Amino acid sequence: MRYSPFVALVLALSLAAPALAEKTQPAPAAQGAAPAKPAEAKATDAKPSEAKPADAKPGDAKPAEAKPAAEDKAAAEAKPVEPVKPAGKKGAKTAAPAPVAVTPPPPPPEPEKPLNRAEAIKRANAFFNASPVMTADFVQIGADGKRSEGKLHVQRAGRVRFEYAQPATMEVVADGAQVAVRDRKLNTQDLYFITQTPLKFLMKDKIDLEKDVTVEDVKIEDSGVTIFIEDKATFGGTSHVRLIFDPETFKLKQWQVKDPQGYETLISVFNIDQAKVPDPTLFKISK
Repeated sequence: MRYSPFVALVLALSLAAPALAEKTQPAPAAQGAAPAKPAEAKATDAKPSEAKPADAKPGDAKPAEAKPAAEDKAAAEAKPVEPVKPAGKKGAKTAAPAPVAVTPPPPPPEPEKPLNRAEAIKRANAFFNASPVMTADFVQIGADGKRSEGKLHVQRAGRVRFEYAQPATMEVVADGAQVAVRDRKLNTQDLYFITQTPLKFLMKDKIDLEKDVTVEDVKIEDSGVTIFIEDKATFGGTSHVRLIFDPETFKLKQWQVKDPQGYETLISVFNIDQAKVPDPTLFKISK
């Protein structure tokens, strides 16, 4: 039986003031009016257009040509109306508008590093160390081509359970120290130390493939990234393991174990959940 890993970056208000642009014209003298009687005439009866200014001198403009004060005032008021300034305290200086803070755009994301050997191993370690727990569905193809499936539960360090669905009768449980391989049909149980299993390095608290095992090769393809490792300290001799990751998400898709006798077992995992904590009773080994 093969043992699986737990897998663990958002004015101005243009006041149209009455443009007193319309000039005030003096009232025209009445035509044909009878001259006032001397007895009724007063000094102030002279019409504005005919009255001479008090200090008029010979040579000055004729009274008729002089603009009345009302016309001068209208001309002065006919100038373009300037925008009305906001009301404020008399004599107070108008404060300059506060500068608007401009947030610079975020820098573009750094381009993803090319996937080479070192980067692939680094991302594999990151996946395994992302969470100490994992639940997943699995499908297993044995050396004899027989297909089995079931549920995988993992909790670091060292606790693993393969629950095989019917009609399979096998069950594999690791409690942190040893591994039990049970046959429910035959009612048998074989015990092994975790250190004897080919995937013991995946049960550590902190996984570092370069330090824990020998990385023989890394193969990068569109269909997946495969890391080939060798473990010389497994039960019966040297085991070879292939870890296969999704090239985009770098989640573990499959692993294949070749034991010291040359038998190969392929396990595919899917529906991976690295948040759900398994029930601790799942990892108890019955004596």
